[in-house]
Amino acid sequence: MWDATKCNLCGDCLVNCRYVDYDGDKAIAEVRLLMEGKDAEILSKCTTCMACMDYCPTGADPSDLIFQLQEKIGTSPIVAVGKPVLQELAHALEGHGEHRQVIPGDPDKPVLSFDSFRFEQFPEGTLDSQLFKGMTVVRGYDYANLAGNVHMGGESFVKKYGQRVLSNLASLGKEIVFIHNEGFVLPGVKAKEYGFKVNFKYMHLFEYLRNYVRDHKDNVTSLNKKVAYQANCATRWMHEYDAFLDEIFELVGVERPPRQYDGVDALCCSAPLIYVNRELAVDIQKKNFEDAISVGADAMITSCPICYGVFRRPSLQYKLPSIFITDLCRIALGERPWPNCAR
Repeated sequence: MWDATKCNLCGDCLVNCRYVDYDGDKAIAEVRLLMEGKDAEILSKCTTCMACMDYCPTGADPSDLIFQLQEKIGTSPIVAVGKPVLQELAHALEGHGEHRQVIPGDPDKPVLSFDSFRFEQFPEGTLDSQLFKGMTVVRGYDYANLAGNVHMGGESFVKKYGQRVLSNLASLGKEIVFIHNEGFVLPGVKAKEYGFKVNFKYMHLFEYLRNYVRDHKDNVTSLNKKVAYQANCATRWMHEYDAFLDEIFELVGVERPPRQYDGVDALCCSAPLIYVNRELAVDIQKKNFEDAISVGADAMITSCPICYGVFRRPSLQYKLPSIFITDLCRIALGERPWPNCAR
């Protein structure tokens, strides 16, 4: 959350931004405009990747300020494209339209939340995997993650509807495992910022997968592969959960070699840009895949259904498989073969 008292106008957040070419003076001038609540060039240039939050040395979170003004001013191309989606979501959250889908499971098993994503946005067979056997499964706008709406001008949606979604999840009466990072962000990060009540236990997908693979290690075959990881934007809210990912990689026998576009310097998957600046989107994908190939990666691992969908085309183009994190575990458990996408 934006904290003006922490901003010292150093400009580092925008000097380091990979999608503009600002020197220190230009960056500081842009931040001043933002702090005054005025329109600034960065509002239209921003890809909503949230890297500036990590580049800020004081923890002021300039990304949140940018998102607030993108929504308020509304001239960003990304905001314009996302407006119909936000209107549909708001309509549903106000009690109209599609609400929820619930697939009942065993009473002693937790709930697997797909947020508002469709099941077909995940790899085929995900729901049939031994990883999630017996779990109650939910999806729909009543369980929407909301935090991800910053990618289309919906920064205020968490504040408006966050408690409602958390109450819907609590009404299930079970522990919730979030299959998407941004779903976890609502109770794990945003609830603390806004003082929401979280009346249920919850777990990040990475921790759940780590636990499952560790507890079934006798069924795991070491994959002996190198992989690159595409960190989706929500990971910038909770870097500490990357440790669980590293444990998963170790348990299934894959190596994550250092590369240029990883960690703080991770690139956006390009999803917010595809309909507003396709040339830049393609260039970002190119850099990402060529970087992964340069370190000898055998696959690109994703943990977001949007990233997973976006990478289908470049995965074929560069002949580098894109594997969702749940499928990586399924391969190690013998449920699926390693994808055949040889270069």
